[in-house]
Amino acid sequence: MFESLGNRLQGVFDGLQRRGKLTEADVDKAMREVRLALLEADVNFKVVKGFVARVRERAIGQEVMRSLTPGQQVVKIVQEELVETLGEPGRLNLGMQSPAVIMLVGLQGAGKTTMAGKLALHLRKQGRRPLLVGADVYRPAAIDQLQTLGRQLDIPVYDEGPEGNPVNVCANGVKKAVATGATTVILDTAGRLNIDAMMMDEIKAIKSKVNPVETLLVADAMTGQEAVRVATDFNEAVQITGLIMTKIDGDARGGAAISMREVTGVPIKFLGTGEKLNAIEEFHPDRLSSRILGMGDVLTLIERAQEELDQEEAEKAGKKMLQGDFNLEDFLNQMQQIKRLGPIGQLLEMIPGMNKMAKDVDLSGAEGDLKRIEAIIYSMTPAERRNPKILKASRKRRVAAGSGTTVQDVNALLKQFREMKKMMKQLTKGRGRGLRNLMGGMGGFGP
Repeated sequence: MFESLGNRLQGVFDGLQRRGKLTEADVDKAMREVRLALLEADVNFKVVKGFVARVRERAIGQEVMRSLTPGQQVVKIVQEELVETLGEPGRLNLGMQSPAVIMLVGLQGAGKTTMAGKLALHLRKQGRRPLLVGADVYRPAAIDQLQTLGRQLDIPVYDEGPEGNPVNVCANGVKKAVATGATTVILDTAGRLNIDAMMMDEIKAIKSKVNPVETLLVADAMTGQEAVRVATDFNEAVQITGLIMTKIDGDARGGAAISMREVTGVPIKFLGTGEKLNAIEEFHPDRLSSRILGMGDVLTLIERAQEELDQEEAEKAGKKMLQGDFNLEDFLNQMQQIKRLGPIGQLLEMIPGMNKMAKDVDLSGAEGDLKRIEAIIYSMTPAERRNPKILKASRKRRVAAGSGTTVQDVNALLKQFREMKKMMKQLTKGRGRGLRNLMGGMGGFGP
């Protein structure tokens, strides 16, 4: 979402950091570029004006002018002000109430129903027992979609069909939660293509009836400047307690998130990072600002790995690799585990220093390579995966035909796999000697 803004800001700061001393004119020139970058990213102009003024005031102060690394100090100031603008970390305030009611509101098409499912899954991982309530009676597909999500996730869904009254549906959903022992109720309320009086009256009535602990506005990150008006109108009508930004993996310019937080004064609670049901992140302003400025986000990467990867499987694979028993079946399992962490481009952005490298890599090509490797291994028999040496010419032709690839593709994969196994043997043999031999054999990268 913030790729364009990040690229522009990183370009500005690269120029600043190459200077040994900064003048007020240097700072003013950089601030003009920052202002343009933010405006191009669809950040509200009033927000931009305040942000740039705060940064400039600090950047021409003593902490920068007397610093041995003035460029780095300016970057630090921008990061701190960006964190301040993005607000506090997103945490749900569910309190001691049981069931705790969360009401999702927003315009049609923002991804509200899918987000209800994602949020339910996220809360179940934290030990809560969620119940989804389908209160969007105007779009029958919304109730069907919620029911489908419920079956996928094995999470109960309450609805009264398209004939139900939304206020009564929500009230009865809370009663159902009490009767079944659910600890959290997530209300998927109706959206409209545009904000209208009927919509606002309905969500006001629902809020008055069920008294939710959280009223969260689900907003499409790609709505740009319009997002500010939407957020303001909802906030004035029902006093929203938080924001959820969806579709941040799309080609949005990122300004909506910054603008909505600053204008409404309510925190961003979650980010929808993709289409999969586990693609939801708690919002951390410090981590997001680091990503925007090209500093990576290792903490989120670690948390995602801890949540998504099977630690026991990873340990087994590590031992097999070190013992030389690693086969194509193990390789496939590890590749699938890594895929669960998210798209390659998203992962590279989280590793400090890798975001610039990612720009030079054909990420769509890399994703295609992974799919091709998967297809080739899936086309092998279990015996062939465990012992690739038995793959002779006729077997390779069969695998190539089954995976929609060529024999050359199959040979390339087998060669890469053999080289990887050889590298692991060298690493584990003779303590440090194996590592030195390996580095020497990689074209002189070693000492």
